[in-house]
Amino acid sequence: MKIAVSGSHRVGKSSLIEKLGEVFPDYICKPEPYYELEETGHFFSEIPDVDDYIVQLRYSIEQVVSAESNIIFDRCPIDLLAYIQASDEFGEVDIQSLFREVTDAMTKIDLLVFVAVEEPDIISCAESDLPELRIQVDEILREWVQDLDCTLIEVYGSLSNRKDMILKQIKKMN
Repeated sequence: MKIAVSGSHRVGKSSLIEKLGEVFPDYICKPEPYYELEETGHFFSEIPDVDDYIVQLRYSIEQVVSAESNIIFDRCPIDLLAYIQASDEFGEVDIQSLFREVTDAMTKIDLLVFVAVEEPDIISCAESDLPELRIQVDEILREWVQDLDCTLIEVYGSLSNRKDMILKQIKKMN
């Protein structure tokens, strides 16, 4: 399977992927495009801008389209498109065209795990972590993930509860 864990920042995606990696040791857990690109020498702004998100989006689309099975992605194209949409300076970017490109790529994902910002919020978000952007991206993703052509599950609660919800969904799919 190709599994993507989607959501805004500071919602527990990476911790969840770590836990899934323990359950599925034969799966490759891919870090966020930001970190992989940074490792290759790409320089990003201290606070990413639209151009930074577009670079990550292109990279993420390529990863999803070209990857084999048994992989878990930390972030996927729809996340990065949501950051572009939430950005104040997206101006000239053709969101509609990018959305079509992203939805095509997302058909390659077998299971999309959406980790939303919970009410009440169970993970603190300091002012330096851009809480307004976090909420904006979450709202955009809540709307967009419903339109994708892949199996979707929204997880919530403790890390253990989230993991169990995913395992139950995978069992149902098999």
